[in-house]
Amino acid sequence: MLIFNLPTPIEEHNFKGLKFLLKRDDLISPHFSGNKARKISYYINNLPSNIKTIVSYGSIQSNAMYSLAVFAKAKGINFRYYAHHIPPSLKEKSDGNYQLTLLKGAKIIEGYENLQIDKDEILINEGIATKEAFIGIKELAKEIIEQTNNKSFQIFLPSGTGTTALFLSKALKELNNKSQVYTTACVGDSNYLKEQFLKLESNPNIFPIILESKKRYRFGRLYKEFYKIWLELQQHIGVEFDLLYDPKGWITLLEHKELFPNLLYIHQGGLLGNMTMLKRYKKRFGEEI
Repeated sequence: MLIFNLPTPIEEHNFKGLKFLLKRDDLISPHFSGNKARKISYYINNLPSNIKTIVSYGSIQSNAMYSLAVFAKAKGINFRYYAHHIPPSLKEKSDGNYQLTLLKGAKIIEGYENLQIDKDEILINEGIATKEAFIGIKELAKEIIEQTNNKSFQIFLPSGTGTTALFLSKALKELNNKSQVYTTACVGDSNYLKEQFLKLESNPNIFPIILESKKRYRFGRLYKEFYKIWLELQQHIGVEFDLLYDPKGWITLLEHKELFPNLLYIHQGGLLGNMTMLKRYKKRFGEEI
């Protein structure tokens, strides 16, 4: 049985002189990344009865991978996941989302070229980047409007596929809220992110504003400044953020903080992946961090 703690709270914080509200979607469930729980909402009540297996694909430590494994287990059906590459070290000693997904009984296959779908299976895109995800993201928009008495904010969240940022922007406009959604591309560049938007929506007028960081960062690489700002956030406001997306988000946001007189930051969860990321940082930088 899936139990989500909704609505998630909104907290007031101050970081580096920037006052902001924090939407704690990381608290939805210990088994789901916040935005994955939102994205999967549609399928909870609308999964076709003939479906025996959920199939998806993406990176080997994906938050969506584990969230879908939890969902499939709760539904009593199978989950099969295709990863482009599984490092030999991970095969020898599993950890993080990879290990947790296997413990849920999932089958993980290396190589996208092996991906196939049968009639009683459903394919859910990488990162749960589907049109159906809008249903759950619209509920997030409704929560924000209700909790803040329909005030207007500059809403910020970092993006992978950009699904959450795109659909949040769309939902707020549909609900006649004047907030502006901002994001930054963590996977690929701004052009890549726009391409992802266009796969889901053809109207550019509803797209979030994409901000770029001064320095170019490659997804999945380790940067001392990422670890530094992640640690500072934890020490100063007492909240743990994701180590893969949020550091790029916060660095970019602070480089453009003049745009955010009334900031609302969406904490999208992803903390289960920190276990693996911290090991990588300690191994790479050791006493330097």
